[in-house]
Amino acid sequence: MEALISSTLAVALAEIGDKTQLLALLLISRYHRPYAIGAGILVATLINHALSAWLGAWIAGLIPEHWIPWIISGSFLAVALWTLIPDKAEDQNGRFQRYGPFIATLILFFLAEIGDKTQVATVVLAAKYDALAAVIIGTTLGMLLANIPVLFAGRWLLERVPLSYARAVACVLFIALAVLTLLRTNGQI
Repeated sequence: MEALISSTLAVALAEIGDKTQLLALLLISRYHRPYAIGAGILVATLINHALSAWLGAWIAGLIPEHWIPWIISGSFLAVALWTLIPDKAEDQNGRFQRYGPFIATLILFFLAEIGDKTQVATVVLAAKYDALAAVIIGTTLGMLLANIPVLFAGRWLLERVPLSYARAVACVLFIALAVLTLLRTNGQI
């Protein structure tokens, strides 16, 4: 349960103001089809985060066990700092517009997630927890929690959520995960 909750919160907070959230806003303004776009986000995230989680679990199996908590904590700290850097929407030139909202969203979200902080967080979370399914479900749920409201409330929501505050909360969450990882390693929790 901890893996599911941590994964959901980490990705939902890290996603606020992220380029994929801005991409969701762009797609809803272009297509006006929130259900098709939401389905595209779901499928793209499931595929991307499943591959990322499997990579994290595989990497954790290669690294000596006593190094893993230190690498995971360092990775959480790196993601914490990364969340403080604002993303910008990239111009997609409408190359995928002809495929409709579901396929365009599926392709664009999958590509936008490659190397993104939420993908890196998924790799780290999968390495930390021995609960692959919970991490995949949690990170996907976190992605949906951050992006689905954008599809229905779009500009209104983004005008009222202070992104600097959301980034700071996400940063603190990742720092807390780093500290908890080290405390558990040293038997203090």
